[in-house]
Amino acid sequence: MKTVTFLIQCEDRKGLVCEITSFFFRKGFNIVHCQQHSDSRINRYFMRIKLDMDGIQSTRRDIENDFAAFASAYPLEWSMHFSDAVRRTAIMVTKESHCLYDLLLRWKESELNCEIPLIISNHPDLEYVASQFRIPFYCLPVGDDKQSQEMHVLELLAKNHVDLLVLAKYMRVLGAELVSTYKNRLINIHHAFLPAFQGASPYRQAYERGVKMIGATAHYVTDELDEGPIIEQDVERVNHEHEPEELRRIGKDIERLVLARAVKAHLENRIIVCGRRTIVFS
Repeated sequence: MKTVTFLIQCEDRKGLVCEITSFFFRKGFNIVHCQQHSDSRINRYFMRIKLDMDGIQSTRRDIENDFAAFASAYPLEWSMHFSDAVRRTAIMVTKESHCLYDLLLRWKESELNCEIPLIISNHPDLEYVASQFRIPFYCLPVGDDKQSQEMHVLELLAKNHVDLLVLAKYMRVLGAELVSTYKNRLINIHHAFLPAFQGASPYRQAYERGVKMIGATAHYVTDELDEGPIIEQDVERVNHEHEPEELRRIGKDIERLVLARAVKAHLENRIIVCGRRTIVFS
């Protein structure tokens, strides 16, 4: 089944569901799935609506133009996503392999509907992983010229028509141009302790403080370090019997799951960004 999914947000008011669904009914669409959320605190309405394109004679450009004309009257903020438009996804890594392996295995097993044209790293350590999956690997050391390195990254991403960029434990802070180019299309994963331990050896710090819970957070990257809209989180309880290496193992498992869920949600067009928050439909 070929489908098109619309992600919609606007100021909340009465009659929105009727008016939007009636528009698609008049155009001959069958609604496959529809989810909505109203946030009374900010008077904002959110909708994800998935439509069957079987029997639709209109071109994709016509669908886009017709809905744009309809949306301008409200106005609606919206995006349109066709099921056969497979996103090209690049992965950036440093030296840790667990998140990279997990994403590649899920991609190989068709759990992630995307293409992975390249993997970029600032170290050569994980080239063997890319080779196992026959994916081109580019090692771009940062050195003393971070700006030149990131310009090279941007050139590679543009050359490969990359739609989504995933930081699978890429342990560098990205520059403003790269972040702005992939706004709401750049996903990062990091550990999420309470309290948050920064710097080297966070799991040893967590052990020394006797933490009772560890976890991970996946979010869109913004100019503010680790402050972007949160997509997915998870935690697991631990206790005094867990040594630092065991905490690290548990943390890595959570990071794998959280990053995969976030990437999958993005690829399935289930996320609407509103300011610093996300609405993530199931």
